[in-house]
Amino acid sequence: MSKPLSGIRVLEMGQLIAGPFAAKMLGDFGAEVIKIEPPGRGDPLRGWRLLHEGTSVWWQVQSRNKQSVTLDLRDPEIQALVRRLAAEVDVIVENFKPGTLEGWGLGWEDLRQVNPRLVMLRVSGYGQTGPYCDRPGFGVVAEAMGGLRHLSGEPGRTPVRVGISIGDSLAALHGVIGVLMALRARDRDGVGQVVDVALYESVFNMMESLLPEYAVFGEVRQAAGSSLPGIAPSNAYPCRDGKYVLVAGNGDSIFKRLMRVIGRPDMADDPALGNNAGRVAQVARIDEAIGRWTATRDLEDVLEALNAGEVPVGRIYDIADIAADPHYRARGMILDDVLPDGTPCQVPGIVPKLSATPGGIDSRAPALGQHTDEVLEGLGVDARTRSAWRARGLI
Repeated sequence: MSKPLSGIRVLEMGQLIAGPFAAKMLGDFGAEVIKIEPPGRGDPLRGWRLLHEGTSVWWQVQSRNKQSVTLDLRDPEIQALVRRLAAEVDVIVENFKPGTLEGWGLGWEDLRQVNPRLVMLRVSGYGQTGPYCDRPGFGVVAEAMGGLRHLSGEPGRTPVRVGISIGDSLAALHGVIGVLMALRARDRDGVGQVVDVALYESVFNMMESLLPEYAVFGEVRQAAGSSLPGIAPSNAYPCRDGKYVLVAGNGDSIFKRLMRVIGRPDMADDPALGNNAGRVAQVARIDEAIGRWTATRDLEDVLEALNAGEVPVGRIYDIADIAADPHYRARGMILDDVLPDGTPCQVPGIVPKLSATPGGIDSRAPALGQHTDEVLEGLGVDARTRSAWRARGLI
């Protein structure tokens, strides 16, 4: 079955998370992704976190549906080769510090000359312009600058980070959206363009009403732990077995159902609690009532009662819960795979779900330089030249 991006060729020049995550998503939906890695070392992600046979298992997720080509981008001969390759692709994905590619003769102005239809996704900490553009930017810094870190954690305590590289991943998603829009515009107008994605802007784009609240009311939203400020009730409540349950009873009709389930019809029928503004004014009283009820029941009993009452409710999942959950399996979000040596492994499924042209995993993450000869031969680089370059450590 043809995938929605079949026929699109992507050249990935980047490493670690943001750029490669974007290219991975394009590959999941049929794009041919050629990933350039430094000879001998490869993408540092190969060595991050838990390793199996010397390679991170994370690599199996981030680099599926990609080809690995090793090239030393600092060498003028290789730079000329990359310009030839750029002439044959639709999209370039890069997440170097702004100015790095320009220093190698591989910037936008250089590459658009050889391929006017090129779409170039440029992911960086602060964007390609502005007073901070030359600063190195990592996801953790972007999460703080974008406003997320200030809201994370408990009131009055040290702000905490989300346990994943959320800033990088949000930037990757914005990058994919930008690439798809740029390809659509190219189909119409015939010319490519730059998609300039800054990590901090990708985080800031998720910050909901923070800016207008500050502009109009001078309100600076603060960390609120497990609650959702200004929306009630929505919180985590302790259960008898020491676990926590998440309850979102903040719809007017949902709140009434919730109060009846917990044996508080008086609160369900209280006109003062009939809308969100009234509930916010009495959120402490509402949370106390819900918490008193959950504290007398085990988590599973709470889940059963609230699900039966059609109240949005859930447990806090760790990865063991996720791997065992039948809904994840039914939706194809836990896929069985194997590592290169045959060791069983599981990887996340494909998102989003397309009904007619779904994505898929057509190839496992490549070994370092696995496709170098194949790709270079396709560019007309003969075996003697490849051998000489390999001897010099250029490929």
